[in-house]
Amino acid sequence: MVAEQGTVWLSPPGMQEGSIDFAQNIPELLHIHLPLSHFSSSEFDNDTGNCAIDALGYEEAYEDPLLAEIGYAVASELKTETSAGGLLVESLASSLAARLLQKRTSAPRTQLLPCRTHQGLDQRRLSRVLDYIDTNLEGDLSLECMAMIACLSKYHFARAFRQAVGDSPHRYVSARRLERAKALLIRSDRPLVDIALSLNFSSQANFTRAFKQATGHAPGRYRQAAGYVHPSPL
Repeated sequence: MVAEQGTVWLSPPGMQEGSIDFAQNIPELLHIHLPLSHFSSSEFDNDTGNCAIDALGYEEAYEDPLLAEIGYAVASELKTETSAGGLLVESLASSLAARLLQKRTSAPRTQLLPCRTHQGLDQRRLSRVLDYIDTNLEGDLSLECMAMIACLSKYHFARAFRQAVGDSPHRYVSARRLERAKALLIRSDRPLVDIALSLNFSSQANFTRAFKQATGHAPGRYRQAAGYVHPSPL
């Protein structure tokens, strides 16, 4: 079996250990493990249950452009480590599970696909979610908690949020954290590494890269340009 870029192997639960032989060096190989909870009925607001897991079968070296794009997005996040990367990966995991149910199972499609719902994010629930995000910008934010606040599954919350706000949860959080970073740079003399870590960047270097990409200035230069003056000691 010839494996090219974007080739996918699917190994469902219960597979015995085996091996794959590669005829030549492969520069990158991404292994994604999806916990069984990602296929639960609560994940998609339907009654899939264990039938979804049982319907998945082993497949080797097949192509699925959407699965490949999800894999590329995960790999890119692992390399760049953005401040909202956890939210991105959570959302991608839900999309990955949905895609597997849609295309790689033998059970009836109506039994496995996420139920369509007209329940979106009304203004009251959206306000609760946005307040939760702003309150926890300097802390951990998860798609699961946001979805619980909105009383939706993670799968439907990500889509309802995009419809309501015009952006995905992880992009919205990334933008809000960069806005918080601007405020912290202007109003305080906190060290750059402290600001970076408090806003969930893995390092000051990643924070500097993201900030410069968004504003055109490195954080230190932005602070200087904003005219921050260190208060004189009393």
